[in-house]
Order: sequence, then structure tokens, then C-alpha cells
Amino acid sequence: MSNIPALELKFNLRRADFTLNVNLSLPAAGITVIFGPSGCGKTTLLRCVAGLERPEGILRISDRLWQDSVAGVFIPTWQRALGYVFQEASLFEHLSVKQNLEFGLSRVKSPAGRSALNTAIELLGIEHLLSRGPQGLSGGERQRVAIARALATEPELLLLDEPLASLDIAKKKDIIPWLERLHRELKIPALYVTHSLDELARLADHVVMLEQGQVKASGGISQTLSDARIAQMIGDDAGIMTEGMIVDRSSTDHLVRIRFDHGELWVRDEGQPLGQQVRIRILARDVSLSVADHDQSTIQNRIRGVIQSMDEDRHPGQCLVSVRCGQTVLLARVTRRALSTLGLKVNQPIWCQIKSVALLE
Repeated sequence: MSNIPALELKFNLRRADFTLNVNLSLPAAGITVIFGPSGCGKTTLLRCVAGLERPEGILRISDRLWQDSVAGVFIPTWQRALGYVFQEASLFEHLSVKQNLEFGLSRVKSPAGRSALNTAIELLGIEHLLSRGPQGLSGGERQRVAIARALATEPELLLLDEPLASLDIAKKKDIIPWLERLHRELKIPALYVTHSLDELARLADHVVMLEQGQVKASGGISQTLSDARIAQMIGDDAGIMTEGMIVDRSSTDHLVRIRFDHGELWVRDEGQPLGQQVRIRILARDVSLSVADHDQSTIQNRIRGVIQSMDEDRHPGQCLVSVRCGQTVLLARVTRRALSTLGLKVNQPIWCQIKSVALLE
């Protein structure tokens, strides 16, 4: 495999409220989530990659140069091998789902196009929708069709601009499992814009954190979410994401036991089979610290670690404590009074008591 990053981009673009100024090398596969608050430049960044904006800078995908403002290179949008999925699924209302998909296929003359379309239809579970018109689809179904249409063009890069933003909670729950399947099986890189932490935790392999057009962090999801500086930016919903395997089930308690690199956790049984790899998310507010292992407690999940750092939080009365547990770093949001009372310090052994664990897959 080439050691050239799948996507190398350096953009500078002035806007009324911010200046987009990024310099990124992104991985050759998986989903990179572009994350940040509204108005921070996420969609502008995606539009620059698509060629819908013309910033100063460079854009290279694998060994192909799509833009170099110094050299005068600019490949127009229609010549870029990419698929673009917008917040609203722009389907032709007078065509059936099948005809909408075949319209996307007509953009490319590749002999493998039909096979790519059939794979996309199966991957997104829309076989039963082919004869319907768009007006008979739910919002989640429309987005699945839009994603399949984008994949049918055999893109080298998939762009998704907040594809769930226009959906209500029920419809989001309907489409998330299909996006998770896409995440597992997609063989091309994808850039996914969102301001939803749940979507980030479920789908991201790599994360780019934007604030006012500037990159505040770029890296693997576990590494990025466990950074106390990023947790401070996120606020109340800050927490870490890690992966483990389901190794045991208690039918009496309706729980499953998940083993990860430095411990085990009991979480609510959602029906996944033994041996399945899953993602789990632990919020900083759901982790308390103790200098001793207390088994006389309703908190059943306890993991031993070592305090790695104690950092400022948004509120002066609180602190973010990073605890290293093997290769995993847990975050705990605690009061400064508690730190003082317990006399906690860096490099001190500590017990993390985990009140709640979210099983994401």
C-alpha cells in the first residue's frame, strides 16, 4: 500500500465570521468525522474538497492532484471522483427509487458500475424500496437511497454533510444501524460532517475538531476524545470511546460482560452475540474516583488505574482527571473540593467507579 495519505489538504479561505485555515493528512480508509459547533467551518471544508469553493491551497487524493493554487491546478467538481450526500436527499420526485439510482449510475461509464450499484443497494438494505417513488419514503429511507446513489458512481471519496440533521429522533434511530454497517464495510475514505457526539462516537475512525475555522485536534477517535482539552471544549457530554469484545452474558441480570484492553465491564444486554466486537462510550460525568476498592456499592464496574493528569474544566469548581488504565485513558469530571479532600495527585493509583456505560453497537 502507498504511504501517501488518502487525502492531503491545505486550505485558506476567508469568510465573514471566520477564516478556514486547515492543514490535514487524513487516512486512506474509514470515516473521518469533521466535528464542531455550528458555524465553525465544517460544511465550508467539505465544499472546498468538493470543488464548490475555491480556496487558496492544495488538495491531493492518493497520488492525484485535484488542486494547487500556486501551480494553477483546479479540477472542477464534475471531474472529481467523489460522491456527495447533502442534509436533504435531493431525489427526483417524478422518478422511482430504481430510476433515481440508475440516473446516478449514468454519470459513470464504468463496466463495474452496475455491480457497484447492486452492492450499494444490498449494503444499505433498500431492495424493497426500488419500485417506490420518493414521496412514499421516510426521511431515513430517502437518505439511504441518496447514499446508495452516491456510491453507485464508484467514488474515490465519499462526502456526507450532516445527513441526519433533518431527521427526527425516531428516523435517526432507523438509519444509524445502516450507517454503522457502511462504516464497517466501506472500502473508500469518507468525510462525515456532524455536530452530534452520538454520531461521532458511533461512526468515526478519525476525528477532526474544528473551531472558528481552525483545527483544534486531528487523530484517532479514542485518542482524541480522551484528550482533556477536547473534553473541555465538548462540555457536559465529554467522555471516552473504546472498543471491546462481548465475552459473557447473564440472562438473570440481562447484562453482558465486555472485555477491553485493561479490564471488564458489565453493561445492559442489547442482544449482540458472544464474541462480537463493540464500541462503548463512558462519559466523564459517569466516572467517580476512589482511593480504595469499595465493593459495598451500587456501582458494580470498578477499574484500577493511575492518575495521568488533572486539568482545568469549564467551571472553576471542577476538574478533569485523566486516568490511564492500560492502553485506555478514562476521564472523570470531579470537583476541586473532592480532589483536595482526597489529596489526589498525578501518578497516584486510583479506582475508577463507572456509573454508566453506553453500548454503541
